[in-house]
Amino acid sequence: MDYETLVVVIRRLALEAGDRIMEIYNADDFDVKLKSDDSPVTEADEAADAIISAGLRAAFPDVLLVTEEQAASHRQTADTFLIVDPLDGTKEFIHRRGDFTVNIAYVENGTPTRGVVYAPAKERMFFTLADGSAVEEAAPFDHGRVGRLAPVKVSEPDNDALMVVASKSHRDQATDDYISKYAVKDMKSAGSSLKFCLIATGEADIYPRVGRTMEWDTAAGHAVLQGAGGKVVRFDDHLPLVYGKDGYANPFFIAYSPKVVLKEA
Repeated sequence: MDYETLVVVIRRLALEAGDRIMEIYNADDFDVKLKSDDSPVTEADEAADAIISAGLRAAFPDVLLVTEEQAASHRQTADTFLIVDPLDGTKEFIHRRGDFTVNIAYVENGTPTRGVVYAPAKERMFFTLADGSAVEEAAPFDHGRVGRLAPVKVSEPDNDALMVVASKSHRDQATDDYISKYAVKDMKSAGSSLKFCLIATGEADIYPRVGRTMEWDTAAGHAVLQGAGGKVVRFDDHLPLVYGKDGYANPFFIAYSPKVVLKEA
C-alpha cells in the first residue's frame, strides 16, 4: 500500500462525505429507515457510503472493501482490507446531537494501521499520517490541502484519578460496574468513534465497551489511538483486538492509555 496516497484519499473522502452529511443534517427533515437488525439508517448514511465507496474503489481497486451499508461486503473475509462506517453514531445524527463521525480505516494483518475519524458537526478531524502517527487537523478544512496539524498523544494517567469516557447511547449497568473498579476523577460521555480520539488526545484515559460493536465502528478510531500511543484490547483476556473476524463483529473491549493499570473483567 502507498500510505502517502492512502492518507490523501481517505482524508478527502471523509471531508466529501461529511459535507453531504451536513447538508442532510441541516435540512428541515430527512428519511429514517430500519435495517434488518432494527438499527436505524438515514439517507445521510447511504449518501456518504456512496461517496466513500466510489472513491476507494477507484483509488484502490485491488483492495477488499468492507462497508457497513453494503451487506454483500460482510460476507468477504481477509486480514488486510479497507473498512468504512460512513456515518458512525446514526442515533446521534437523528437526534441532532452532533456526536457522529465518518470512519475510514485500512487494516493490515488484522490490525488497523491507518485511518481517519471526521466529526463534521464538531469540526474535528483526526487521522494517521503515512508513518502511522496520529494528528488532529484544525478547521476550517480544505479538501485539496492539509491544514494546520497538531500531533496527538495519549495521557500519562494518574491511576488514582482516571478520566473515563463511555458511550452516550449505549451506557449500561455492566459498563458502570466495570468502571466502578477504578479510581475515577471524572466521567464524560461521547458518541461514535470520538471516544477513541478523546483518549488519543489525552482528554480521557480509558474507554471500556461492554456491548456489541462491529469492526467498522472501531477500526478508524483504533488506528488513530494506536498512532497516538494507545491500545485496544479484548475485555475478557486483555489480548489485542484483531480485525477480519467472521461477520466483522467485535467482542467487548477496552481502549486505553498504556499506563492505565487494567482491572480484570
